[in-house]
Amino acid sequence: MAKRLIILSICTLTVILGDALGLFEFLEGKTYDLRARLLAGTSRPSEDILVILVDQNSIDWAYRTRGWSYPWPRKAYAEITNYLRLGGAASIAFDILFSEPSVYGPEDDAAFAEAAAAFGRAVQSVHFSTQWGSNASWPADLDKPLLGLQNFGDRADKYALQPEEADASQFRMNPAEADRGRIGAQFPVAELRNTAAVIGTVTNRSDQDGIFRRTKLFTLFDGKAAPGLSAASLLAAGGSREIAFSEKNRALEWNGYTIPVDNNGASLLRFRKSIDAYIPYSAYEVLQSAESSAQGEEPILYPEDFAGKYVFVGYYAPGLFDLCNTPVSPVYPGVGVHITMLDNMLQEDFIRTVPASLRRVLIIAAAALAGFFTFSCHKIPLAVGGCAAALVILWGGAFAAYHGGFWLPVVAPMMGILAAFLTATLYNYATEGSQRRFIKMAFSQYLSPTVIDQLLANPKLLSLGGERREISIFFSDVQGFTSISEKLDPAKLTVFLNDYLSFMTDTILESGGTIDKYEGDAIIAFWNAPLNYADHAARALRASMACQQKLAGRQDSFEEKFGFRLLTRIGLNTGYAVVGNMGSSKRFDYTMLGDSVNLAARLEGLNKQFGTYLMCTENTFSQALRAGQFWGRKLAQVAVVGKKEPVTVYEPMPEEVFQEKAGVLRQFDAARDMFYQGDFAAALALFDALSAADKPSFYYAEQCRYYLENPGQWKGFWQALTK
Repeated sequence: MAKRLIILSICTLTVILGDALGLFEFLEGKTYDLRARLLAGTSRPSEDILVILVDQNSIDWAYRTRGWSYPWPRKAYAEITNYLRLGGAASIAFDILFSEPSVYGPEDDAAFAEAAAAFGRAVQSVHFSTQWGSNASWPADLDKPLLGLQNFGDRADKYALQPEEADASQFRMNPAEADRGRIGAQFPVAELRNTAAVIGTVTNRSDQDGIFRRTKLFTLFDGKAAPGLSAASLLAAGGSREIAFSEKNRALEWNGYTIPVDNNGASLLRFRKSIDAYIPYSAYEVLQSAESSAQGEEPILYPEDFAGKYVFVGYYAPGLFDLCNTPVSPVYPGVGVHITMLDNMLQEDFIRTVPASLRRVLIIAAAALAGFFTFSCHKIPLAVGGCAAALVILWGGAFAAYHGGFWLPVVAPMMGILAAFLTATLYNYATEGSQRRFIKMAFSQYLSPTVIDQLLANPKLLSLGGERREISIFFSDVQGFTSISEKLDPAKLTVFLNDYLSFMTDTILESGGTIDKYEGDAIIAFWNAPLNYADHAARALRASMACQQKLAGRQDSFEEKFGFRLLTRIGLNTGYAVVGNMGSSKRFDYTMLGDSVNLAARLEGLNKQFGTYLMCTENTFSQALRAGQFWGRKLAQVAVVGKKEPVTVYEPMPEEVFQEKAGVLRQFDAARDMFYQGDFAAALALFDALSAADKPSFYYAEQCRYYLENPGQWKGFWQALTK
């Protein structure tokens, strides 16, 4: 047990170390994406968010009806802003960079700026980067709402998005390489930034595999906390500027919302099924509605459809390249990340990461469970099934946790299960495997495969030493084997013995018997050890009769091959004996000892004195009858050699033989009773009449004559004089 615990501990610590080093981060991200994708449809998007997309349909419509090529004139966005102002939208955020003057002239920028100023709640975008951007500092004349950080201390850098981080993820470079560049900003042109209610950053950072799973609420630039586009939408609508850090909840507290963050200060997003979940409008539908409304016609979209809504405007066309890879789709509109962030804030349904301590507990529990199954189940399919069950539990828990708002890791615990299973399997093979191979090799000739499998499952049954238990004991011997062996050369004698012992052994093993040993032609076996069989007497008796029947069916074959017919005597007894591994620690036999064993051996030889070939004690016969139907006759009350007290013995026989000899057996029973009552003359007359058809009657007749001539020798039972 101590070795197993050490092995499991090493496996577990190795997996924990790998997890701490981030070795499973890539695979874990993929399992997270699977959960996010499969469960995305279980959460509903906020009804307070609307999306307007400049998609391919909009670009085609604008070119066809208004002659606009791309990029559109900014008066298009002015029309959209004015129409949303009529409807009373809460805010409108443009996920579009207007960092260069309009190619359509200053009047175009002025039209858009005028619409934004009239609306008063428009959000323009800024992008921070080490790769491009002319502004190295926040413009002195740009007085727009920024986030005020409370209780952050020196941790602000951790919870803010750093431009070099975003560039490193976007351009697949090391953060150190990105850091060497000068951080710059792409602000909107002066007209637009001055008329915007808030300037929001569209800078984002993907995970190492290029997938956007999380984002941060703000970016630090020139010492200022610039809100992300989602936070900017709330600020533009009148939200509070002050944001506080809660060490207790490991979250940001802002505007009445709790925004959980991971160890890197980012918020893990719960994506909806797709951007279509927000029922996005094409930009041309808004433009066409504004045009229809201005002409007094019925619009496609009514202004009031946007009342109180947080509206986002972004690109979603193949040629515009504002697409990103998210857990729910590899081609997700870039604006969708900001939308999801705002949605999660409004509904407070972010995904939270679990503490590192819980990750360790999961790994330990998974490895321990796999180790328990593998060490306990000695069959590989059972161990695999147990580990598979552990995996099902783990994955079920992971999906349930995601639904409840938590990212429960599965890869590291799976590695714990795999490591524990493989290591425990190798250990079992190296230790118990050698023991199992030894047991199979040592007992395959003596026990049935079923019994061996059970011993393999519990090798303690074969520990050195014995136990006292009731067993049914079998002794068999070939009649006249000495003369047979003298007639055959060694090679042919070996063939004969192998043939004879094989079918006899198979019959015994099939009934659950255990072969004790072979002594030349003799077979010694027993039932009810090492495994328990409540019907061991019936098994022994049934197997003994089957041996005789199979032998009878092979007589012609024996005569053809070896020149003789074969007869075997069998003795059975049921009683208590000491059974177990007897010998030294290096060499031992699984055998039996006791007076009951000696009696069974004597019964085998006693068959010669009655002319029978199967004999059992009354204890064997009566116990067998309690477990099934058997037929036979009460043969004698006899004291075997070396015993003073007699035992009652029976001759079992097949039902058809019993029915065929029913008349003879009734007369035998009457004569036998007269014999044991001492009426030898009357018994002799009956036995003589039966002796031609019944061998035991022939030998009883001889005994009657002996006692009639020597009346003083009668002791009230048959006294066996030879073994």
